[in-house]
Amino acid sequence: MKLITAILLLATIFYYCEASAKDWWINGNFYQIYPRSFMDSDGDGIGDLNGITQRLPYVKSIGMTGAWLSPMFQSPMADFGYDISNYYEVQPEYGTKDDFRRLLEKAHELGLKIFLDFVPNHTSDEHEWFQKSIKRIEPYTDYYVWHDGKIDQNGTRQPPNNWRSDFRYSAWEWNDERQQYYLHQFGVKQPDLNYRNPKVVAAMKDVLTFWLDQGVDGFRIDALPYMFEIEADQNGNYPDEPINTNCPNPDDNCHTVKIYTKDQPETFEMVYQWRELCDEYKKKHGGETRILMTESYTSLDNNMKFYGNGIRNGSQIPFNFEIITKLNVNSTAQDFANVIDSWLVRMPSHVTANWVLGNHDNHRVASRFGPERTDLLNILAQTLPGNAVTYNGEELGLTDVYISWEDSIDPQACNSDPDHYFSFSRDPARTPFQWDDTKNSGFSTANKTWLPVADNYSENNVKLQLLKPRSHLKVFLDLVQIRKHPSFQEGDIEVKVVDNVLVYKRENPGDIPFIVVLNLDKEGKNLNLRSLFPRIADELVVVTNSVQSEHNKMDRVKSDNFYAEPNVGSVLVSF
Repeated sequence: MKLITAILLLATIFYYCEASAKDWWINGNFYQIYPRSFMDSDGDGIGDLNGITQRLPYVKSIGMTGAWLSPMFQSPMADFGYDISNYYEVQPEYGTKDDFRRLLEKAHELGLKIFLDFVPNHTSDEHEWFQKSIKRIEPYTDYYVWHDGKIDQNGTRQPPNNWRSDFRYSAWEWNDERQQYYLHQFGVKQPDLNYRNPKVVAAMKDVLTFWLDQGVDGFRIDALPYMFEIEADQNGNYPDEPINTNCPNPDDNCHTVKIYTKDQPETFEMVYQWRELCDEYKKKHGGETRILMTESYTSLDNNMKFYGNGIRNGSQIPFNFEIITKLNVNSTAQDFANVIDSWLVRMPSHVTANWVLGNHDNHRVASRFGPERTDLLNILAQTLPGNAVTYNGEELGLTDVYISWEDSIDPQACNSDPDHYFSFSRDPARTPFQWDDTKNSGFSTANKTWLPVADNYSENNVKLQLLKPRSHLKVFLDLVQIRKHPSFQEGDIEVKVVDNVLVYKRENPGDIPFIVVLNLDKEGKNLNLRSLFPRIADELVVVTNSVQSEHNKMDRVKSDNFYAEPNVGSVLVSF
């Protein structure tokens, strides 16, 4: 067994010696930090920048290439930072620009990259631009999408059309002072910017340049599909969208089919311009590549366009939400294989795949797929080709936390009612990080935290999982080491599906092959892995597997008679 460990170690060292020509972000591991919930340094119950700085060694220790921070900019917090009132200032409860500079300095000292969450679709209604737009002060008069509305047969003024907000109800809000409606595709306090105004485009490029000057390594760009709406007709009017008969409640965001308010072709052009800005910045100032990560819940074909159009480059990492949107606890191994294949096959040449399991807008992975599949899903993301993106806490197998109607603060939930709020709420996945078994799980010394800490924090936290012989975190630590091997960094993937078990081989020519076995079934399965991959050895070695597995690391197993335990993931190596 010592020989096997030594071979794996030498292979990893060899890779690092030979891979220096590859750009730093390719095959990277990226971590999403939700600042409000990660670490509170000053005891006010709210996470902050100094808290993140304090915990950066943990982020480094779990194998991350870099971290992107959900918005830290000045905000009234109507949507917890996604309603920005000043793109150039830090929200005071998170700290100061000096605090951010110290965070950045510490991250770079540790070899970590830092990305900011750029929110271009809308501002807060408290932003200076919007306040001046209300008063028609130039050049801000047309910084937002304004409309007179229409007069119905009863002489009553109504919104311009039937467009629905993503947070429910009409996407138009009347402003008494300006005497017009403004468009908001999210909350009423989040007016949409008008990207058909070149001055808006220039102003937002200035924001990007400012933060590049501060030393950030790139941006995660929020809510891209909503940036442009169809252009108004010659009379300044916008058409109604078709009604979705499968969503009969006129208040719900799904009531209309968003053919005029999402995925307009100009959106891709804007991303290409931002990529050009980042590339030009590197040419002018030197240093390493600054990257774009783009958030877009859209069709697979549209996501491919965010990579580029064959002539111009786009986002290096257009977030792949296929696992989130198309897979669930009832999905089969074939469903998983289809999702993997669809991205890899449609992906343009000379770009890198990426895999996102969860984020702050979705239920926790362990809650969506079942706690028993925590390791299986992490194994999947860490052993597929390309970049892996992990939301803070998924490495621990954290589950959704029950939040009562009275404690709910997410606007999506609050726009609902006590009987239905939980299906809309994002609060359960945003609760404080679970560090240890002390007060508030080590997140804060406050008597009350901004969201309640999970009841089970004393049984599930970083400290405890590091002390246990086997834990989700220990499996994750194995995985981030395994993925450094050339067969995962450079190797091809060969996917098979056998009796609801997903099996794939990762192998780089001239290197040892790895076999990944993910049993999505409730029953155990006996597999002949040798028949699937004839050139592998008679015996395989278990490198890591789900915590509930009866196999231990470094166990030898027969390749022609491997027992895939139910809901268990395994990584095997063939010597």
